[in-house]
Amino acid sequence: MAKPDPIELGLRQFARDRDRKVPLPELVKRKQDKVVVSPLAFLRGSAPLFYEMLAEHPELLEGPPDTGHLCGDAHVENFGVFRTDQAKVKGAAADPDHPVFVFDVNDFDETVVGPWRFDVLRLLSSVVLAGREFTAGGPQIIAMLRALLDAYVGAAFLGRALPETPLAVLRLLSKADKRTAQQVLDRRTELVGGTRRFIIGERYLALPPELAKGARKAFADYVNGLGDPSHSARFDIVDLAFRIAGTGSLGTLRIAVLVRGKGDSDGGWLFDMKEEGAPAAVPLCTVDQPDDALRVIAGMRACLDSPPRLLGTTKLGAMSLLVRRLAPQEDKLDLTRIAKDELLGVARTLGALLGRAHRRGATAAGTTPWSASELDALIDRAVTIAGVHEAAYLAYCKAIGT
Repeated sequence: MAKPDPIELGLRQFARDRDRKVPLPELVKRKQDKVVVSPLAFLRGSAPLFYEMLAEHPELLEGPPDTGHLCGDAHVENFGVFRTDQAKVKGAAADPDHPVFVFDVNDFDETVVGPWRFDVLRLLSSVVLAGREFTAGGPQIIAMLRALLDAYVGAAFLGRALPETPLAVLRLLSKADKRTAQQVLDRRTELVGGTRRFIIGERYLALPPELAKGARKAFADYVNGLGDPSHSARFDIVDLAFRIAGTGSLGTLRIAVLVRGKGDSDGGWLFDMKEEGAPAAVPLCTVDQPDDALRVIAGMRACLDSPPRLLGTTKLGAMSLLVRRLAPQEDKLDLTRIAKDELLGVARTLGALLGRAHRRGATAAGTTPWSASELDALIDRAVTIAGVHEAAYLAYCKAIGT
């Protein structure tokens, strides 16, 4: 069977991004600018290409049949810190002003029910491509892949506890726990005549008037769906903006909502309403996959011990939107700042978290851990896939320059 042609794949992704219909024209250039940063950024921004390549070259996706809810877009930067619906317990009572933050899989836009190996292959491939950011050599990357798989199998099949939390993750959790609500607002909004407004620029763009009216109704429908009218005034909208975030999802409709919250100028709450469509892995799945936000919530609730807070769905015209309280995107691993002696610990943690998520969301999982030969084969396929993406990335960069 013919091997994947990376040049053709890179040009295919370039054409997909160039011709994609987006709510605001400038988003095409913004996505290209993010994708060309590195081969890992290219992998992050091209989930459909990843699954198309597997469909066209099925020898790359062979492996164990264990099945369940997947992340669908597992890579090293889709693990992060987010605020859960739990509150810290101080003394004998829970304190809602002090939420619990966790480090876990934090992006389920591409979630599907399918073979676990899809997620594992994508995560392994991302570790290979993250080598530059990790400043790790080949032997260390292979050691990371083996550590990741060992922790994955232990969590997915044996119910093994998570490994010791690495310092890189502890730093993230500490940062999130110490951040105040005002600091979150100050990074994203400014006071205009005593009222907070989104700062228009790199993070937010002005929302066209034709979208703003529909967005207000969509958010009101979401609030009604929460079923708690006693606090409805806290959800009164103060401002709306088009949100710039993500890599693969950059270009989909994403609306930031600032609401009244606790009432004063520093008490506002931020929400994200994000368009959800058909997941990229659908062509490889035998189970019907809904193409709406309910699919995303189902994946989160199936896979996570503590899902993000205030999850809900709504509609804006024919579009299905996932709504959640803002989970700041910068609370992810900074790959360039992880010390080399932390890398194996980080790899084990990522593998264990993915394994735990799969075990929770299993639909047809066996009880037999994957064999050494199956694990070696997954590493070989991931190395091949990463190599193809590296070459496709260069072809993409060349196309942008012509």
